[in-house]
Amino acid sequence: MVLKAVLFDFNGVIINDEPLHQRLLEQILIEENLRPKSEEFREVCLGRSDRVCLTELLARRGRVVTDEYLNNLIARKSRAYAEQLANLETLPSYAGLTDLIFQIRAAQLPMAVVSGAVRSEIELVLTRLELAPYFSIIVAGDDIRVSKPDPTGYLLAVERLNQRDPGLNLKPSECLAIEDTPAGIQAAKAAGMQVVGVANSYPFHMMQRQANWAVDYLSDLEFERVRQVFAGEKPLVKSVEG
Repeated sequence: MVLKAVLFDFNGVIINDEPLHQRLLEQILIEENLRPKSEEFREVCLGRSDRVCLTELLARRGRVVTDEYLNNLIARKSRAYAEQLANLETLPSYAGLTDLIFQIRAAQLPMAVVSGAVRSEIELVLTRLELAPYFSIIVAGDDIRVSKPDPTGYLLAVERLNQRDPGLNLKPSECLAIEDTPAGIQAAKAAGMQVVGVANSYPFHMMQRQANWAVDYLSDLEFERVRQVFAGEKPLVKSVEG
């Protein structure tokens, strides 16, 4: 077996924007005359789509809304997100991201984003970071109604990569996923993929227990060693801790 594709989560892996999402979600609740609870973001929203997150936050407060109403809330939040990023001269991406993408490109492996984020947000950030040309496929929260830890997003990414390049004949077991949350790791593993857990949002020890590889930072990931493990040339090294 060889490594044929690398699939990235977005929030917490490509861009360090989780605090911004928390503020915007709390603002949505306030505008809906509901009281936010800071601890709920990590419990309900990290690693999950805005649709699933807002549905749960509203349900906890006795609110059940129509799909149209929920779509409007998501659109409001997405507009606010774009406005906030427009005020930033430099977007907060993660150290080691550019170098890792360079290594993947040098290996001539396709890349995709699999995220519960809204597509417009993903495209905005990738364009600002000058990474958009390198991601041939984006599976966003707009594309599916379920959220991680459901594996549907990852399986859809494999399907779309094969549609784009039928000769690739890609299988989930030939993909590496890069995630920062338990929900994301569970989704990728349920799809049949090996996973790097990067400790951007949760402690290293939590990533180490759940992922095939765990790293403190993307810059710690020895990509060539990962490729060798896929090829059966080296035993699996569970973690790299800085």
